[in-house]
Amino acid sequence: MTKNMMKRGLAVAGIMALCASASAFAQNKAIDFKQGMPFSDGYVAGKTLYVAGQQGPDENGKVTGTDITLQTTNAIAAVQKVVEKAGFKMSDIVNVTVYVTDLADVPAMNKVYIKLMPDPKPARATVKVAGLIGDAKIEISAIAVKK
Repeated sequence: MTKNMMKRGLAVAGIMALCASASAFAQNKAIDFKQGMPFSDGYVAGKTLYVAGQQGPDENGKVTGTDITLQTTNAIAAVQKVVEKAGFKMSDIVNVTVYVTDLADVPAMNKVYIKLMPDPKPARATVKVAGLIGDAKIEISAIAVKK
């Protein structure tokens, strides 16, 4: 192989990498953006999906009940809805942040979370907050990466 052939091979490889990178950026799109709202429920950037905090409201947009088990179930279902609408799978989730208003709810939340989130479980942070919009007890955000 001559030096010229090697240079051409490297140039072609560089161009292919640049094209792959550009096509990944071309896939960027908002998921469930509603006009007049200050956020989207999710955002795809290349092969990565960022899921905004989900509380899991009922069909009327209201958080139902004060039971952490029901709210956790609904929040995970809301995350799943965004994930699937974006063309990802729950197993693509690599990171989760759980916001709770009461640390005493964490054991009950964990029981639901363990049951509903696929194995292996993604990396996770659980954060206590002073309050959440709509008197929710829990909100879950996630990051998913297509494999």
